Amino acid sequence: MSREEFERLVVEAVTLIPRRFRREMKNLALIVEDEPSPELLKEMEIVPPDSLYGLYQGTPLPERGWQFGNALPDQITLFQRPIEDECEDADDIRAVIGETLIHEVGHYFGLSEEEIEDIEERYWRGETLTSDEDDESEDE
Repeated sequence: MSREEFERLVVEAVTLIPRRFRREMKNLALIVEDEPSPELLKEMEIVPPDSLYGLYQGTPLPERGWQFGNALPDQITLFQRPIEDECEDADDIRAVIGETLIHEVGHYFGLSEEEIEDIEERYWRGETLTSDEDDESEDE
C-alpha cells in the first residue's frame, strides 16, 4: 500500500473519533513512519516477533498543570510497515489503524491501560462511543 493510501486510512480513522473528543485534541501531531527504529524497540523492550504499531509521546492531558503551555505538540506516530505486515487486506489495515489510534489517543487523554482495552474491545465488537449526531445536541 502506498503512503498516500495509508495516510488516507489514518484520516478516515480520525473522523471516526467522536467530535466531542476531537474538539479536545489540541496541539497534537499525527505522524506516519515506515517502522519503529531498533533503538525505540529496545527502549520499549519489544522483542521480535512483537512489534510496535503506534506510539504516543507527550504529556497526557490530566498531567498538565496550570503552567503547561508554549510546548511542542504531543505526537502520535503510526508505523505503517508493522501494521501492513500484520494484515491481510485493506480492511484489516483500516481496522488496525483504528484500534491503534484509539489506543494512542487514550494515552493522550490519560486513560489507564484497562480503560483503553475496554474501549478497544467495544471497537472490535463494532460498538461506538457515541455518534456525531448525538454530539450535535451537546452544541445546542
